[in-house]
Amino acid sequence: MQLLKVPPKNGYIWLRQGSWLFRKNPLAILTLLSVYLFSVLLMSILPIAGSFLPLLFIPGLSVGFMAACRDIIQKKPILPTILLEGFRNHGKITTRNLLILGSLYIASIACIFIFSALFDGGQLLRLMIFGAQIDSEFLANREPMLGAMLATAVAYIPITMLFWFAPVLVAWHEISPVKAMFFSWTACVRNSRAFIVYGLFTALVATLVPMVIGIIMLLLNLGKFLALVLMPYSIVLTAIIYCSFYASYLGCFNIQ
Repeated sequence: MQLLKVPPKNGYIWLRQGSWLFRKNPLAILTLLSVYLFSVLLMSILPIAGSFLPLLFIPGLSVGFMAACRDIIQKKPILPTILLEGFRNHGKITTRNLLILGSLYIASIACIFIFSALFDGGQLLRLMIFGAQIDSEFLANREPMLGAMLATAVAYIPITMLFWFAPVLVAWHEISPVKAMFFSWTACVRNSRAFIVYGLFTALVATLVPMVIGIIMLLLNLGKFLALVLMPYSIVLTAIIYCSFYASYLGCFNIQ
């Protein structure tokens, strides 16, 4: 495995390759995405623990999604059980390391929300972690919470860099969790311009395209059908973005 440095345009290429991967087997990808989101939703129902429990398994489940993309390219059949590939097919040590990685992810997210308390006195922390209700107090203090949400979004960027490639490096290359996070960070920093382009194009298709669709439908007096169009679009876009993660992995690492 060799870490590569790619030109900025590759950020757009990753998203385009994600679209290509999705079109190769859209039914399988949408099924996996549905199973994944439903599983996360079930775990999140639990009080307090539901705020953290899904995060514990996200690194391992993301390996399963990457494995599905790999198998689609190799024209192999895709079953929903492939989501557990990271936990089933690489031995107990890898399973343990993926759970350690999930624990580190939980700790990172907790630190972000604790950091957000500096901006709103802990409103967002209580809402997201402890399941506080949105009442008149929350509504009356929207500006501090908006500031906390912005701070959280900015603080999440380095966390994303640490964990972007870490799960697949742990599972497929037998690297320890901490080293995998370091290599993930290094890959993202080295290819930061490509990731900026990737983020800009992703934001473009996630915001501008739905906005244009909405304006057109409103002009045609079809506003009541807007949700019927934007919901499938959002689901397909999410699937394409998940597929593009695998494209970025192939783009940043020379896999022998």
